[in-house]
Amino acid sequence: MQAAVLRKRIWGWFFFDWASQPYHTLLVTFVFGPYFAAVATQHFMETGLHEQAADARAQSLWSLGLTVSGLVVGLGAPVLGALADAAGRRMPWIIVFSGLCGLGAGALWWVLPDGSNLAFGIIAFGLGFIGAELALIFTNAQLPSLGPTTDIGKISGSGYAFGYLGGLISLVIMLTLFVENESGTTIFGRVPAFGLDPETREGTRFVGPFAAIWFAAFMIPYFLWVREDQALRKRAPVAETLRHLLYRLRTLLRRPSLASFLGGSMLYRDGLNGLYAFGGTYAVLVLNWEITRVGLFGIIGVISAAAMSWIGGGLDRRFGPKPVIAVCIAALVVVCFTIMSVRPDSIFGLPVATFCGSPDTMCQELPHMIFMACGALVGGLGGILQAASRTLMVRHTDPDTATEAFGLYGLAGRATSFLAPLLIGIVTALSGSVALGMTPIIALFAAGAVLLKWTDPNGDRAEK
Repeated sequence: MQAAVLRKRIWGWFFFDWASQPYHTLLVTFVFGPYFAAVATQHFMETGLHEQAADARAQSLWSLGLTVSGLVVGLGAPVLGALADAAGRRMPWIIVFSGLCGLGAGALWWVLPDGSNLAFGIIAFGLGFIGAELALIFTNAQLPSLGPTTDIGKISGSGYAFGYLGGLISLVIMLTLFVENESGTTIFGRVPAFGLDPETREGTRFVGPFAAIWFAAFMIPYFLWVREDQALRKRAPVAETLRHLLYRLRTLLRRPSLASFLGGSMLYRDGLNGLYAFGGTYAVLVLNWEITRVGLFGIIGVISAAAMSWIGGGLDRRFGPKPVIAVCIAALVVVCFTIMSVRPDSIFGLPVATFCGSPDTMCQELPHMIFMACGALVGGLGGILQAASRTLMVRHTDPDTATEAFGLYGLAGRATSFLAPLLIGIVTALSGSVALGMTPIIALFAAGAVLLKWTDPNGDRAEK
């Protein structure tokens, strides 16, 4: 493949991350997720629940949506990946699931602030989430064909960095032009664009159609510049393909390096997803932030993610993905402990005045500033962790069955997607503390790191 053609193909592949990242940045973490939680809490309070119970009910409903959609992705990904490998075609699947992503995102416009259609909101969000995640599995499977093994880490990290940049720009646009605060204006004191009604939260609800439009527009370079590898075109009977998949699952323990990596990544990625899914709601519940402030928190996190993912790609190329993953996990454990210690009036159990000497405005802002810094680290370290994990999976992948392999990788990432929300809910209920409810995330990171002990840093593609 000529260098210019390959370069264009790589940039086209990057544009999938650019197009899809706003679904996670805007809908999962920083805008729609907190909006849904706030609407659900108010709805449950109006039914007679006190605020703490309403918060728990809202968080449980959000967790249910994430859990069910995650399980659909996890169970469906290996089968769909195997079928795509058998046919030698991935693009039709990417087109279908891209359409589902856009449809689900666009439908979020009708999630009303009176809480009258919460079930519809969860279903629409889930459909879009399933579409985005399944499309990601098929595009991830194209990564091994984008360059030599020595360059894959850099390409993977650069792709995440480019995607986070897209997420950042989309978040800035939403906050400056559309998302309204309690006074009905955006962060610059202007009414939402296009005459959207702040009374019915049309500015915030526009996040769904905005994410859908963004996705459709920026998938164009992907479809123009990324072509199917004709060398992979083949056909195999469906029954034979599924039998092969079952065989791969049964014999997974014969590949201890791959098995330990999938098991470890299953746990630490679940911990990371827990941080992403509950970071915004944690800020709302513990520090009483408005959605606009959660959005600013998101901007800082996404800037860090874009910059550190690019840097992480270079570190991956120099040191390999496994050491990079280990360092990121250790750092994220420290960040989690710090987050758990932050309260509006104390840090690590000590009054805020202990750290700044006087109870002035700057002193009162210290917990919020520390939480912002933690958000930046979570974004940056999380970006590096995901990119390096994708690289390490490539080192365990045979090109002929890449989609099936990344289907297994998707299964590992979603098979326990219910675990973090479930454990957070149980610990929160037992302890009565939102902060202590985050401790399962630390346990998931630690357990994932332990399982990586048996992972070969160079992979095991030579093993059969």
